[in-house]
Amino acid sequence: MDFTLEALETPALTKAHLADLLFEQIGLNKRESKDMVEAFFDLIARSLIEGTDVKISGFGNFQIRTKAPRPGRNPRTGEAIPIGERRVATFHASAKLKEQIQGSADEGASQEVEWNLGAE
Repeated sequence: MDFTLEALETPALTKAHLADLLFEQIGLNKRESKDMVEAFFDLIARSLIEGTDVKISGFGNFQIRTKAPRPGRNPRTGEAIPIGERRVATFHASAKLKEQIQGSADEGASQEVEWNLGAE
């Protein structure tokens, strides 16, 4: 099944826009579409909070990384302030996605993106 994403009116793809695409192109009702998008992102967030990496084949990997404590500085006063250890989420695009991004940059800005939602 192919998903076609026309040029966006806003500079970002939002959860509401994703739900609209599910409604228009797959035929789910609006409530199911919204619930599916919310469930997808909730599952990713919960996995990351628990420390589990999330790998989406052909798209990329979301990982939690622990950053070590380090000295910082207040930019306004110049005062040294310690920055404590913290966990951050990182995203690494897959080789396939990087190739697609590079290909679209080589061809100029594309107005349409096509996603294949089936077995490869």
